[in-house]
Amino acid sequence: MSSLELNKEIENLAEVPVTEAIDANLNTEVTEEVQSVEPEATEEVNNKTDYSQLSKTELIEILKGLVTAEVENVKDEVETIKQHFYKKQKSEFDEQKKLFVDNGGEEAEYVHVKDESENELKALLNEYKTKKAAIFAKMEQEKEQNLIQKQHILEQMKNLVESNDDVSGHIGDFKSLQQKWKTIGNVPITVATTLWKQYNTYQEKFWDLIKINNEFREYDFKKNLEAKVLICEAAERLAEVNDVISAFQQLQKFHAEWHELGPVSRENREIIWNRFKEASSLINKKHQSHFDSIRELEDNNQQAKTELCEKIEAFDYKTLATYKAWDEATQTVLNWQEEWRTMGFAPRKVNQQLFERYRSACDAFFMAKNEFYKASKGVLNQNLDKKKSLCEQAEALKDSTEWKETTDKLIQLQKEWKTVGPISKKLSDDLWKRFIAACDYFFEQKNKNSSSLKNVEGDNLLKKKELIQKIVDLNVTTNSTDALASLRALMAEWGTIGHVPFKEKDKLYKEYRAAVDKQFEVLNVDASTRRLDTFKNNLKDMSTKGENKLYGERQKMVRAYEHLKSEIATYENNIGFFSSASKKGGGLIKEMERKIEALKDESKLIEEKIKLIDQSI
Repeated sequence: MSSLELNKEIENLAEVPVTEAIDANLNTEVTEEVQSVEPEATEEVNNKTDYSQLSKTELIEILKGLVTAEVENVKDEVETIKQHFYKKQKSEFDEQKKLFVDNGGEEAEYVHVKDESENELKALLNEYKTKKAAIFAKMEQEKEQNLIQKQHILEQMKNLVESNDDVSGHIGDFKSLQQKWKTIGNVPITVATTLWKQYNTYQEKFWDLIKINNEFREYDFKKNLEAKVLICEAAERLAEVNDVISAFQQLQKFHAEWHELGPVSRENREIIWNRFKEASSLINKKHQSHFDSIRELEDNNQQAKTELCEKIEAFDYKTLATYKAWDEATQTVLNWQEEWRTMGFAPRKVNQQLFERYRSACDAFFMAKNEFYKASKGVLNQNLDKKKSLCEQAEALKDSTEWKETTDKLIQLQKEWKTVGPISKKLSDDLWKRFIAACDYFFEQKNKNSSSLKNVEGDNLLKKKELIQKIVDLNVTTNSTDALASLRALMAEWGTIGHVPFKEKDKLYKEYRAAVDKQFEVLNVDASTRRLDTFKNNLKDMSTKGENKLYGERQKMVRAYEHLKSEIATYENNIGFFSSASKKGGGLIKEMERKIEALKDESKLIEEKIKLIDQSI
């Protein structure tokens, strides 16, 4: 290169002011400030896939694909799949336990069937964690290598700056070092700022040694300014992006691009930097506000979960001494567990600790319940022996023809049966059927023994036909109150008339029922009242057959009542799993609410019937 050409090259270069290095430092500091947001917050990215609709097998298949993907791109999905898997596993365990109990098993004896798919899930998660750890280690190793390379570049820049040679001849070398610097990746965050300061210091010193031509400098400044304006415009458009996480991540890329660009003219330097800083500040505030709201919600969840744990821990179940008391207490604890499931996450640092506290409190309750049931087994076995003995006594008497004496003995056995405590549910019905079958057989034989029964049944047939005609001819349009009283009086009279021939019984009762229902409809009497009135009359008929018939009817009513209560509880529990947000969910909830109300009305009617039986015994 000739002396003239060298002077021209030098004249085409311009000094880089010290403030450009300050700009770079400020950029670095802003970036570091943005990155200081808690890592746990940035991990709460909403998953677009509805994993709640997938089976465990489908979740594992998806996880298999995710394990082979980039760790940073799938970490939130992996965590979400794990949570949904264990939620579905718990739901299956609960269903298996319910089926076990419904089939006659003791809840305390239930043992979960081993879930083989869980081992596959754990293996995939371990593979994912191993891959994640390896990638992290590799990244850290790469950062250390990048640090060594950049330190080497800084050493070369230092040699060029401190060289006594004509630095104008090293412009190409210096630019080559700058370009090489840009191609090197991240370094450890602890030394990033220091490296940037050294890098910009050597840039300033080098260009301070060279007489840069104003025309060349202005051209470079102009190109840099145009590039930085584009970055500012792109950063300003991020304010319109609804996804604050995505906006924040894009902003980090813009900051990286900004660092790679050279300086602008002194008069534009502060203006363009303030514009970029203002756009960055807006995104940073939205980003910080987003996670502040998440942290506030998590703090509220922490407080609510802590209070619920304290409530479960303070629950005094040591005084519970009956099955009913334990059942009621169990329902209370289950309600608390349902309340827990509606709560969101607490802060990550305490979330697992709170769950373990909650799980420990619940386990303590159910362990105490299991101990109570184990201790009660001896009592159940004693009651079982007593009821078996009563069955054997009844079976020994069922063929007796000593009608009066045996009737008294069987009635006494039935009263004694009522005094015996409960036995295992899976044996209760069969043993009761065995006992009542022996009693019924005797009373049937006794009834057949009545010599004048046929003549009486014939007279009763005529009386009931006349009574049906009276009901049909009853005028209910004049005075509804008097008419209803008259109708009920006729119904009561029906109950006083004895048996009719068996072949006529069903036909006659249908005629009677049709006549009564027709008059009730005219009088606007609701179905529940009709059924209760009818039951009162049937109850009188049952009373003539002895207390054993009433006891049998009462037992049937009690079992029906318990079954209804169980159905109501099931519906009320299931209704909590539906969301009214969708049109379909709202319809299901309304239908279930209608069924619950119908079941409650039916249970109230059965309660009234049981009361009537108790008054008759």
